[in-house]
Amino acid sequence: MRNLICLLMLAVGISTYSQGNLQESLKIKSKSLNKTVEYSVYLPQDYDQSNRKYPVLYLLHGYSDDETGWTQFGEVKKIGDALISDLEVTDMIIAMPDAGLDFYFNSYDGKIMYEDFFFKEFIPHIETQYRVRAEKQFRAVAGLSMGGHGAMLYAFKHPDMFAAVGALSAAVLTREFVLESSDEEYNKYLRHSFGERKGVGEERITAYMKANNPLFMLENDDVEPFKTVKYYIDCGDDDFLIKNNMELHALMLDKKIPHEFRVRDGDHNWTYWRTALPEVLKFISSSFHR
Repeated sequence: MRNLICLLMLAVGISTYSQGNLQESLKIKSKSLNKTVEYSVYLPQDYDQSNRKYPVLYLLHGYSDDETGWTQFGEVKKIGDALISDLEVTDMIIAMPDAGLDFYFNSYDGKIMYEDFFFKEFIPHIETQYRVRAEKQFRAVAGLSMGGHGAMLYAFKHPDMFAAVGALSAAVLTREFVLESSDEEYNKYLRHSFGERKGVGEERITAYMKANNPLFMLENDDVEPFKTVKYYIDCGDDDFLIKNNMELHALMLDKKIPHEFRVRDGDHNWTYWRTALPEVLKFISSSFHR
């Protein structure tokens, strides 16, 4: 009978999935950034019908996108609704902040304090504005490209905050890129975050860069705290960042940091990330369980 009802609903264009509540471009005033920051939030279907508290996934966008990237191009609501309805993932809140072009950390000159905003203002805002389980076990972070860099960086710098990480096509910096990229390429993407390129050779890898790039952190930091977080890393075989992600995988193997690593057919685009999101949500969901 249930299958018959579902078929009839599909025939007339009615979704058989429970419908979560997606709210786009909400606003929070930030003292750290001295401006208003927009964010989007996905609330599971039963949020308004219960008084329970929910785990939270902080989902980070890539370079040139904003807080609507995952909602418009990533189909986060449609995918979340389907997976929750099919009992493949647990009910969760998904919070998606705008980060502009800031790579999710404080800039070298202290003019853009995005990491301060995220941890001192955004997470507290989500945890007071919504019914959230405000503990490490029920908090995760994921992202694509620039957001994949941010997700890995946050896990390494704040391992006490997150149970799990999902990094898609992570824009982590290899030593080769820092040393050999053109000034034009470096200045376009990295100057406002890491500062002016100076010197030659290893002089170009500054202490600030070592402290804010996951690959260099794996080389230089005490990695034992990193092992308290679960990691899911995924990158397409045609992605221009595939070698970067393979290096991330290799270093984590060398440091004996448990993680899942996937290489699938695909490029650096939304087609790839949409197909990756269901597996990320399943991985994140499993980390919320005991």
